[in-house]
Formats: sequence, structure tokens, C-alpha cells
Amino acid sequence: MQTMIYDSDAFCVFQLDWADRVMEKRSESSDTERHGGFEIVDKFARKEIFIDGPVADGFRERVQNLMANSPTTDDIDEFLDGFSALSRQNLHAH
Repeated sequence: MQTMIYDSDAFCVFQLDWADRVMEKRSESSDTERHGGFEIVDKFARKEIFIDGPVADGFRERVQNLMANSPTTDDIDEFLDGFSALSRQNLHAH
């Protein structure tokens, strides 16, 4: 399941949840499958990054800390910009 959790002029963030897949593959489950991941889309750079596993767990924790301080859209975009530097995947229209 994919859920949009953030959308601004600069970024869009999707949370990916594989809970249904875990139920189908109980013997093969891993932390990544249990927790899912995130897709961060940098709209200006037209790049995307997918994070999962421990990186996604760290991202989730940092987002929770950021949200505790009632950030502005600019604060959130600045935070996400740090992750977009990791992206090497260009967006392609389907």
C-alpha cells in the first residue's frame, strides 16, 4: 500500500507499507517488509529516492522529531532536501 504523507511545491513523500505482503510471506519476512519504506520525490530536480530498512527507520524517527516542533513547509522542504542529494534516479513519465 502506498500513502502520500507530504506534498509541497518542491517535494512529495510516499510511505510504502508491505504489511499485506508480510502476511503472505511470513517465513520470509524481514524488518524492511514489516516496516515498509519511503519514496521521496524532488519535484524541481525531477529525481526520486527510495529508502527502506534502517535508513527508513532513521528517517521516520527524524520526521517525528521534526514534527514535534511544528515545522513550516520550508522547514520540512529543507529537511527533505538533505535526502534528495542521495538520489541518482531520474523521474520518468509513464
